[in-house]
Amino acid sequence: MNSEQKPDNHHIFDPEEITQPAKRGAWKWMLPLSIVLAIVVFAAWHFGWHAKAVTTGVVIFATISHVFAWVVAMIGLVPIIGPLIVKVLSIGVIWLLNAVGYLVSYVAIKRGYSKDVLTYRAVTIALITGIVIGYILCSLIS
Repeated sequence: MNSEQKPDNHHIFDPEEITQPAKRGAWKWMLPLSIVLAIVVFAAWHFGWHAKAVTTGVVIFATISHVFAWVVAMIGLVPIIGPLIVKVLSIGVIWLLNAVGYLVSYVAIKRGYSKDVLTYRAVTIALITGIVIGYILCSLIS
């Protein structure tokens, strides 16, 4: 093996990469981006732009640039009411993922992949059960 070649034992999740400390100073980028997105939303409302197009653009940009996660984290830092708001926001995401799962299951069953759908549904039920157990344990511990 040449000294330039790397061994082929790398994994998808590199332990050194996962355990990197949080980046300090992210607010220097996230705050201006959040303000720009808020200005775009206000301008769309004020000038009567097409709401669905603006909403789609803002959500896609906020998700890709991690502004959405940063804003939700900032809301979660507000004592008492912040975590409640974050829970309400995340419940909608879980409902949406479940609805998409049902649609994919319907299409897959129609195309003859019923055995794969059963496996997929078993994994989904296990995941949701794990989330519920984790939530209950977290509520009991804290």
